[in-house]
Amino acid sequence: MANHPGQAVRTTVRTTSPADRAPARPAGVGSGPNPVSRQSNARRKWLEIALFTSPALIVYVVFVLLPIGFAVYYSLYKWNGIEPLNHFIGISNYQRALGDPIFRRALGHNVFFVVSSIVIQLPIALGVALMLNRRIRGRAVFRTLVFIPYVVSEVIAGVLWLLILQPDSLVDRLMQAVGLGSSTQLWLADRDVVLWTLLAVLTWKYVGFAIILFLAGLQNVPDELHEAAAIDGAGWWQIQRNITIPLLGPTIRIWIFLSMIGALQLFDVVWVITGGGPNNASATMATYMINVGFYRSQFGYGSAVAVILFVVSFIAAIFYQRFVLRRDTEGALTGRVG
Repeated sequence: MANHPGQAVRTTVRTTSPADRAPARPAGVGSGPNPVSRQSNARRKWLEIALFTSPALIVYVVFVLLPIGFAVYYSLYKWNGIEPLNHFIGISNYQRALGDPIFRRALGHNVFFVVSSIVIQLPIALGVALMLNRRIRGRAVFRTLVFIPYVVSEVIAGVLWLLILQPDSLVDRLMQAVGLGSSTQLWLADRDVVLWTLLAVLTWKYVGFAIILFLAGLQNVPDELHEAAAIDGAGWWQIQRNITIPLLGPTIRIWIFLSMIGALQLFDVVWVITGGGPNNASATMATYMINVGFYRSQFGYGSAVAVILFVVSFIAAIFYQRFVLRRDTEGALTGRVG
Protein backbone atom coordinates (compact mmCIF):
# COMPACT_ATOMS: atom_id res chain seq x y z
CA MET A 1 0.00 0.00 0.00
CA ALA A 2 1.36 3.42 -0.86
CA ASN A 3 2.39 5.64 1.98
CA HIS A 4 0.52 8.82 2.68
CA PRO A 5 2.47 11.83 1.53
CA GLY A 6 4.46 13.28 4.35
CA GLN A 7 4.15 10.17 6.51
CA ALA A 8 7.44 8.82 7.68
CA VAL A 9 8.26 5.33 6.71
CA ARG A 10 9.18 3.17 9.66
CA THR A 11 11.39 0.15 9.11
CA THR A 12 11.75 -2.48 11.82
CA VAL A 13 14.82 -4.63 11.72
CA ARG A 14 14.52 -7.95 13.60
CA THR A 15 17.62 -9.75 14.69
CA THR A 16 17.53 -13.54 14.88
CA SER A 17 19.81 -15.89 16.78
CA PRO A 18 21.38 -19.04 15.24
CA ALA A 19 18.94 -21.19 17.22
CA ASP A 20 16.03 -19.33 15.64
CA ARG A 21 17.45 -19.87 12.19
CA ALA A 22 17.78 -23.66 12.68
CA PRO A 23 15.03 -25.73 11.04
CA ALA A 24 12.33 -27.03 13.36
CA ARG A 25 12.61 -30.76 14.30
CA PRO A 26 9.63 -33.00 14.65
CA ALA A 27 8.53 -33.75 18.18
CA GLY A 28 10.32 -36.70 19.77
CA VAL A 29 13.16 -36.80 17.19
CA GLY A 30 16.56 -36.62 18.78
CA SER A 31 15.17 -36.53 22.27
CA GLY A 32 16.11 -39.16 24.90
CA PRO A 33 13.75 -41.95 26.09
CA ASN A 34 10.99 -40.99 28.43
CA PRO A 35 11.80 -42.50 31.86
CA VAL A 36 8.15 -42.51 32.90
CA SER A 37 7.06 -44.35 29.75
CA ARG A 38 9.87 -46.88 30.08
CA GLN A 39 8.98 -47.66 33.70
CA SER A 40 5.34 -48.00 32.75
CA ASN A 41 6.15 -50.50 29.98
CA ALA A 42 8.38 -52.53 32.29
CA ARG A 43 5.72 -52.57 35.00
CA ARG A 44 3.10 -53.68 32.50
CA LYS A 45 5.36 -56.46 31.19
CA TRP A 46 5.97 -57.85 34.67
CA LEU A 47 2.27 -57.60 35.43
CA GLU A 48 1.47 -59.67 32.35
CA ILE A 49 4.09 -62.27 33.31
CA ALA A 50 2.67 -62.51 36.82
CA LEU A 51 -0.88 -62.77 35.49
CA PHE A 52 -0.14 -65.64 33.13
CA THR A 53 2.24 -67.60 35.38
CA SER A 54 0.43 -67.22 38.71
CA PRO A 55 -2.13 -70.05 38.13
CA ALA A 56 0.57 -72.59 37.30
CA LEU A 57 2.77 -71.25 40.08
CA ILE A 58 -0.02 -71.55 42.64
CA VAL A 59 -0.77 -75.13 41.57
CA TYR A 60 2.95 -76.00 41.72
CA VAL A 61 3.37 -74.51 45.19
CA VAL A 62 0.18 -76.08 46.62
CA PHE A 63 0.52 -79.55 45.12
CA VAL A 64 4.33 -79.95 44.89
CA LEU A 65 6.35 -77.69 47.16
CA LEU A 66 4.00 -77.71 50.16
CA PRO A 67 3.65 -81.53 50.24
CA ILE A 68 7.43 -81.86 50.01
CA GLY A 69 7.85 -79.37 52.85
CA PHE A 70 5.28 -81.14 55.04
CA ALA A 71 6.88 -84.53 54.31
CA VAL A 72 10.28 -83.22 55.39
CA TYR A 73 8.71 -81.74 58.52
CA TYR A 74 6.80 -84.89 59.50
CA SER A 75 9.83 -87.08 58.80
CA LEU A 76 11.62 -85.50 61.75
CA TYR A 77 9.00 -86.79 64.20
CA LYS A 78 7.83 -90.14 65.48
CA TRP A 79 4.15 -89.79 64.63
CA ASN A 80 1.29 -92.19 64.07
CA GLY A 81 -1.01 -89.68 62.39
CA ILE A 82 -3.35 -89.35 65.40
CA GLU A 83 -1.42 -88.22 68.45
CA PRO A 84 0.01 -84.69 68.77
CA LEU A 85 3.11 -84.00 66.76
CA ASN A 86 5.46 -83.52 69.70
CA HIS A 87 7.98 -86.40 69.59
CA PHE A 88 10.92 -84.92 67.69
CA ILE A 89 13.55 -87.52 66.72
CA GLY A 90 15.59 -85.67 64.08
CA ILE A 91 17.08 -87.84 61.34
CA SER A 92 16.42 -91.15 63.12
CA ASN A 93 13.73 -92.08 60.59
CA TYR A 94 16.23 -91.64 57.75
CA GLN A 95 18.83 -93.75 59.54
CA ARG A 96 16.23 -96.44 60.14
CA ALA A 97 15.17 -96.50 56.48
CA LEU A 98 18.70 -96.61 55.08
CA GLY A 99 19.59 -99.34 57.55
CA ASP A 100 16.55 -101.49 56.79
CA PRO A 101 17.47 -104.39 54.44
CA ILE A 102 13.86 -104.54 53.19
CA PHE A 103 14.02 -100.91 52.05
CA ARG A 104 17.41 -101.42 50.44
CA ARG A 105 16.01 -104.45 48.62
CA ALA A 106 13.05 -102.36 47.46
CA LEU A 107 15.47 -99.74 46.13
CA GLY A 108 17.31 -102.51 44.30
CA HIS A 109 14.03 -103.63 42.74
CA ASN A 110 13.45 -100.10 41.44
CA VAL A 111 16.92 -100.08 39.90
CA PHE A 112 16.18 -103.51 38.37
CA PHE A 113 13.02 -102.16 36.74
CA VAL A 114 14.86 -99.06 35.48
CA VAL A 115 17.62 -101.03 33.75
CA SER A 116 15.50 -103.96 32.56
CA SER A 117 12.73 -101.79 31.16
CA ILE A 118 15.19 -99.78 29.09
CA VAL A 119 17.14 -102.83 27.90
CA ILE A 120 14.01 -104.76 26.90
CA GLN A 121 11.59 -102.06 25.76
CA LEU A 122 14.04 -100.00 23.72
CA PRO A 123 14.85 -102.59 21.01
CA ILE A 124 11.24 -103.81 20.88
CA ALA A 125 9.80 -100.31 20.58
CA LEU A 126 12.44 -99.18 18.09
CA GLY A 127 11.96 -102.22 15.86
CA VAL A 128 8.15 -101.97 15.87
CA ALA A 129 8.29 -98.20 15.27
CA LEU A 130 10.60 -98.65 12.26
CA MET A 131 8.30 -101.32 10.88
CA LEU A 132 5.12 -99.28 11.40
CA ASN A 133 6.78 -96.25 9.85
CA ARG A 134 6.91 -98.05 6.51
CA ARG A 135 4.01 -97.98 4.06
CA ILE A 136 2.31 -101.25 4.92
CA ARG A 137 -1.35 -102.15 4.73
CA GLY A 138 -3.24 -101.69 7.98
CA ARG A 139 -0.50 -99.81 9.82
CA ALA A 140 -3.06 -97.45 11.39
CA VAL A 141 -4.77 -100.46 12.97
CA PHE A 142 -1.45 -101.80 14.25
CA ARG A 143 -0.57 -98.40 15.73
CA THR A 144 -3.88 -98.36 17.58
CA LEU A 145 -3.43 -101.90 18.87
CA VAL A 146 0.06 -101.30 20.29
CA PHE A 147 -1.10 -98.13 22.03
CA ILE A 148 -4.21 -99.62 23.68
CA PRO A 149 -2.35 -101.15 26.69
CA TYR A 150 -0.89 -97.76 27.57
CA VAL A 151 -4.33 -96.12 27.45
CA VAL A 152 -5.83 -98.72 29.82
CA SER A 153 -5.55 -97.52 33.42
CA GLU A 154 -2.97 -99.14 35.68
CA VAL A 155 -5.59 -100.48 38.08
CA ILE A 156 -7.62 -102.17 35.33
CA ALA A 157 -4.46 -103.63 33.77
CA GLY A 158 -3.28 -104.84 37.18
CA VAL A 159 -6.57 -106.57 37.99
CA LEU A 160 -6.64 -108.11 34.52
CA TRP A 161 -3.17 -109.61 34.87
CA LEU A 162 -3.84 -110.65 38.45
CA LEU A 163 -6.68 -112.84 37.17
CA ILE A 164 -4.78 -114.11 34.12
CA LEU A 165 -1.73 -115.15 36.18
CA GLN A 166 -3.61 -117.14 38.79
CA PRO A 167 -2.75 -120.89 39.00
CA ASP A 168 -4.51 -122.92 36.31
CA SER A 169 -5.81 -119.72 34.72
CA LEU A 170 -5.44 -118.35 31.19
CA VAL A 171 -1.63 -118.26 31.00
CA ASP A 172 -1.25 -121.78 32.36
CA ARG A 173 -3.98 -123.08 30.05
CA LEU A 174 -2.33 -121.52 27.01
CA MET A 175 1.05 -122.99 27.93
CA GLN A 176 -0.53 -126.42 28.37
CA ALA A 177 -2.27 -126.09 25.01
CA VAL A 178 1.04 -125.51 23.19
CA GLY A 179 2.85 -128.28 25.04
CA LEU A 180 4.64 -126.15 27.65
CA GLY A 181 2.62 -127.30 30.62
CA SER A 182 5.78 -128.37 32.47
CA SER A 183 7.05 -124.77 32.36
CA THR A 184 4.14 -123.28 34.28
CA GLN A 185 5.07 -121.45 37.45
CA LEU A 186 3.52 -119.78 40.46
CA TRP A 187 3.92 -116.52 38.60
CA LEU A 188 2.99 -114.25 41.50
CA ALA A 189 3.93 -116.45 44.47
CA ASP A 190 7.45 -117.56 43.60
CA ARG A 191 10.14 -115.19 44.92
CA ASP A 192 12.47 -116.06 42.04
CA VAL A 193 9.86 -115.49 39.32
CA VAL A 194 7.67 -112.62 40.50
CA LEU A 195 10.01 -109.79 39.44
CA TRP A 196 10.30 -111.20 35.92
CA THR A 197 6.53 -111.62 35.77
CA LEU A 198 6.02 -107.99 36.74
CA LEU A 199 8.64 -106.95 34.19
CA ALA A 200 6.68 -108.73 31.45
CA VAL A 201 3.47 -107.01 32.54
CA LEU A 202 5.19 -103.59 32.64
CA THR A 203 6.68 -104.18 29.18
CA TRP A 204 3.23 -105.01 27.80
CA LYS A 205 1.77 -101.95 29.51
CA TYR A 206 4.31 -99.27 28.58
CA VAL A 207 6.05 -100.35 25.37
CA GLY A 208 3.20 -98.80 23.37
CA PHE A 209 4.09 -95.37 24.69
CA ALA A 210 7.67 -95.77 23.49
CA ILE A 211 6.46 -96.94 20.06
CA ILE A 212 4.16 -93.94 19.61
CA LEU A 213 6.87 -91.57 20.81
CA PHE A 214 9.40 -93.04 18.38
CA LEU A 215 6.87 -92.89 15.54
CA ALA A 216 6.36 -89.19 16.26
CA GLY A 217 10.12 -88.67 16.16
CA LEU A 218 10.43 -90.54 12.88
CA GLN A 219 8.10 -88.05 11.22
CA ASN A 220 10.83 -85.42 11.63
CA VAL A 221 13.41 -87.44 9.70
CA PRO A 222 13.55 -85.99 6.14
CA ASP A 223 12.69 -88.43 3.38
CA GLU A 224 15.29 -86.76 1.18
CA LEU A 225 18.07 -88.25 3.29
CA HIS A 226 16.65 -91.75 2.83
CA GLU A 227 16.30 -91.22 -0.93
CA ALA A 228 19.83 -89.87 -1.27
CA ALA A 229 21.25 -92.80 0.67
CA ALA A 230 19.25 -95.28 -1.42
CA ILE A 231 20.56 -93.68 -4.61
CA ASP A 232 24.10 -94.13 -3.26
CA GLY A 233 23.39 -97.84 -2.86
CA ALA A 234 22.70 -98.07 0.88
CA GLY A 235 20.40 -100.86 2.02
CA TRP A 236 17.40 -100.46 4.33
CA TRP A 237 19.28 -101.48 7.47
CA GLN A 238 22.25 -99.24 6.60
CA ILE A 239 19.87 -96.29 6.19
CA GLN A 240 18.24 -96.96 9.54
CA ARG A 241 21.53 -97.47 11.36
CA ASN A 242 23.41 -94.51 9.90
CA ILE A 243 20.62 -91.97 9.35
CA THR A 244 17.32 -92.74 11.04
CA ILE A 245 18.45 -93.94 14.46
CA PRO A 246 21.05 -91.15 15.00
CA LEU A 247 18.43 -88.51 14.09
CA LEU A 248 16.02 -90.24 16.47
CA GLY A 249 18.57 -89.91 19.28
CA PRO A 250 16.93 -86.94 21.09
CA THR A 251 13.57 -88.72 21.15
CA ILE A 252 15.17 -91.91 22.49
CA ARG A 253 16.95 -90.00 25.24
CA ILE A 254 13.73 -88.25 26.27
CA TRP A 255 11.95 -91.61 26.46
CA ILE A 256 14.76 -93.10 28.57
CA PHE A 257 14.43 -90.17 30.97
CA LEU A 258 10.66 -90.64 31.32
CA SER A 259 11.03 -94.40 31.68
CA MET A 260 13.71 -94.01 34.34
CA ILE A 261 11.65 -91.62 36.49
CA GLY A 262 8.54 -93.78 36.08
CA ALA A 263 10.41 -96.93 37.16
CA LEU A 264 11.86 -95.20 40.22
CA GLN A 265 8.37 -94.12 41.29
CA LEU A 266 6.68 -97.41 40.29
CA PHE A 267 3.70 -98.20 42.50
CA ASP A 268 0.24 -98.81 41.08
CA VAL A 269 0.73 -101.90 38.89
CA VAL A 270 2.91 -103.61 41.50
CA TRP A 271 0.51 -102.72 44.31
CA VAL A 272 -2.53 -104.11 42.50
CA ILE A 273 -0.89 -107.35 41.33
CA THR A 274 1.35 -108.36 44.25
CA GLY A 275 1.19 -105.66 46.94
CA GLY A 276 4.97 -105.96 47.14
CA GLY A 277 4.85 -109.69 47.98
CA PRO A 278 5.45 -112.45 48.38
CA ASN A 279 7.43 -111.58 51.50
CA ASN A 280 8.59 -108.24 49.99
CA ALA A 281 10.06 -110.04 46.97
CA SER A 282 8.53 -107.46 44.60
CA ALA A 283 8.43 -104.43 46.89
CA THR A 284 9.39 -101.05 45.50
CA MET A 285 10.16 -97.88 47.42
CA ALA A 286 6.59 -96.66 46.90
CA THR A 287 4.91 -99.88 48.05
CA TYR A 288 7.27 -100.01 51.06
CA MET A 289 6.28 -96.45 51.92
CA ILE A 290 2.56 -97.29 51.82
CA ASN A 291 3.05 -100.43 53.89
CA VAL A 292 4.94 -98.77 56.72
CA GLY A 293 3.18 -95.41 56.53
CA PHE A 294 -0.50 -96.29 56.25
CA TYR A 295 -0.86 -99.94 57.21
CA ARG A 296 1.44 -99.70 60.22
CA SER A 297 0.44 -96.12 61.11
CA GLN A 298 4.05 -94.89 61.06
CA PHE A 299 3.44 -91.64 59.24
CA GLY A 300 6.67 -90.02 60.37
CA TYR A 301 8.72 -92.94 59.12
CA GLY A 302 6.67 -93.17 55.92
CA SER A 303 7.32 -89.47 55.31
CA ALA A 304 11.06 -90.10 55.61
CA VAL A 305 10.78 -92.87 53.01
CA ALA A 306 8.84 -90.47 50.74
CA VAL A 307 11.60 -87.85 51.08
CA ILE A 308 14.26 -90.45 50.23
CA LEU A 309 12.23 -91.48 47.17
CA PHE A 310 12.00 -87.84 46.10
CA VAL A 311 15.73 -87.25 46.61
CA VAL A 312 16.69 -90.37 44.64
CA SER A 313 14.42 -89.39 41.74
CA PHE A 314 15.59 -85.77 41.84
CA ILE A 315 19.28 -86.68 41.82
CA ALA A 316 18.76 -89.17 38.99
CA ALA A 317 16.89 -86.53 36.97
CA ILE A 318 19.54 -83.87 37.58
CA PHE A 319 22.43 -86.15 36.60
CA TYR A 320 20.63 -87.40 33.50
CA GLN A 321 19.82 -83.88 32.34
CA ARG A 322 23.32 -82.70 33.12
CA PHE A 323 25.23 -85.45 31.33
CA VAL A 324 22.77 -86.79 28.72
CA LEU A 325 20.05 -84.30 27.81
CA ARG A 326 22.47 -81.39 27.85
CA ARG A 327 23.83 -82.40 24.44
CA ASP A 328 20.34 -82.02 22.96
CA THR A 329 19.78 -78.56 24.41
CA GLU A 330 23.22 -77.44 23.24
CA GLY A 331 22.54 -78.96 19.82
CA ALA A 332 19.26 -77.04 19.62
CA LEU A 333 21.06 -73.79 20.37
CA THR A 334 23.94 -74.38 17.95
CA GLY A 335 21.95 -76.15 15.26
CA ARG A 336 23.70 -79.48 15.66
CA VAL A 337 21.92 -82.80 15.84
CA GLY A 338 23.53 -85.69 17.69
